[in-house]
Amino acid sequence: MESKQLEVRKLKKKARLGGGQKRIDAQHAKGKLTAYERIQLLLDEGSFREMDLFVTHRCDDFGLDKNRPYGDGVVTGYGTINNRLVYIFAQDFTVFGGSLGRSHADKIIKVMELAMKIGCPVIGLNDSGGARIQEGVVSLGGYADIFLRNTLASGVIPQISVVMGPAAGGAVYSPAITDFIIMVKNTSYMFITGPNVVKSVTHEDVTFENLGGASVHAEISGVAHFTAENEEHALDILSELLSYIPQNNMEDPPEIKCTDDPLRTDIKLDTIVPDNPNKPYNMLEVIETIVDNHKFLEVQADYAQNIVVGFARLNGRSIGIIANQPAVLAGVLDINASTKAARFIRFCDCFNIPIITFVDVPGFMPGTGQEHGGIIRHGAKLLYAYCEATVPKITLITRKAYGGAYDVMSSKHIRSDMNFAWPTAEIAVMGPEGAIKILYRRELANTEDPQALNNKLVAEYRQKFANPYIVASWGYVDDIIEPNQTHLNKIRMIMKQLAMLVN
Repeated sequence: MESKQLEVRKLKKKARLGGGQKRIDAQHAKGKLTAYERIQLLLDEGSFREMDLFVTHRCDDFGLDKNRPYGDGVVTGYGTINNRLVYIFAQDFTVFGGSLGRSHADKIIKVMELAMKIGCPVIGLNDSGGARIQEGVVSLGGYADIFLRNTLASGVIPQISVVMGPAAGGAVYSPAITDFIIMVKNTSYMFITGPNVVKSVTHEDVTFENLGGASVHAEISGVAHFTAENEEHALDILSELLSYIPQNNMEDPPEIKCTDDPLRTDIKLDTIVPDNPNKPYNMLEVIETIVDNHKFLEVQADYAQNIVVGFARLNGRSIGIIANQPAVLAGVLDINASTKAARFIRFCDCFNIPIITFVDVPGFMPGTGQEHGGIIRHGAKLLYAYCEATVPKITLITRKAYGGAYDVMSSKHIRSDMNFAWPTAEIAVMGPEGAIKILYRRELANTEDPQALNNKLVAEYRQKFANPYIVASWGYVDDIIEPNQTHLNKIRMIMKQLAMLVN
């Protein structure tokens, strides 16, 4: 019996070397960790339980019958992060370049199905050269089977992908279906077709980094939700992100003891909105001042920066935040901002995370580029997401809320539970300058001094409509609150009450 136990230990030790020490050294030389090292860094110490260690591929072609490494290039199992159960797979680039074959795919499918049955997050640490060409269509079938499980798990359990190396061809679609993607600067790449294929087809010379690096997907495509400086940083982001998210769609988000002062007021908020309505300010300062301990985890911080989305806490409870950003493009809604916010709202709605919306929006972005690109279609996604969401929703209008953008940004009319405004709120069909040109075009055309009349009419319009009182008289705003009292008197208390109703 003892000899058999020793044999098991020996085989497991060999299996955990993956492609061998030489390839492990090559991985380290690139600034990358091995699959096992990544898992050990991420999970609570001693919590990892590996599955299917002895699985091998079943391909006999192209000399593969002479090379059947245990594990088949992916480490799978389960463990805990901050004492919360997760299922995990980590592709091993030291074995066949992390390429996906049938057995490799079956291991991933098994952990995904178990995660769905048990009701806990599934985490993928992706580092793969793509489909294993030697296995042909069988490897493609493996990818499709994974995509199906990603889709079935969507909105049921959280799915998070950390791209820690290449993800090419079909390998990109599984992360793309998951809820969040974290990429590592300089070492992770995502693209459908690589630089060589791009050059042969379009004659473009492009590097791996410029085609599908972390900065490209964080700033331009919007594929990546977070970028990390290195692999350790990526795993830290993952751990923090999970702290805001429940285990599954039937549970509430994690609640922690609130250490913030419940009686806190912030006079900084009284002067944060400039007197000049056309002058920008940073909405992040508003958010960070109001939330617990001034801590906000921004999602897609570098993409569509005219809107802000992310996670924070109030009363120790996890909340999702959507906010127009007047410091970028005046906070206008465009195609990218609309789709970014809509997807985040739908995630929060799936996983029982209340939503707070901070509004300072002059309208939708004008121009042929936006119209031809489908701003109507994409703006409708944001409207639909707010209308559909059944989690507690609170809206705070800090300054502008003009036109259709007022309706879309979680107005009372589309099922927001509680709506508040600061005294600086301006709620109207459009801004004063545009409204005057339409309402008084004849008068302006027939006066000797159109500029003086325009200034007079703009001032009158602003005095009448550039305030929240008319909207409050209709009950479309539940209260007008002093900015310094936002944390104390309203948002914090109402969110607690709404959460109690939901529970």
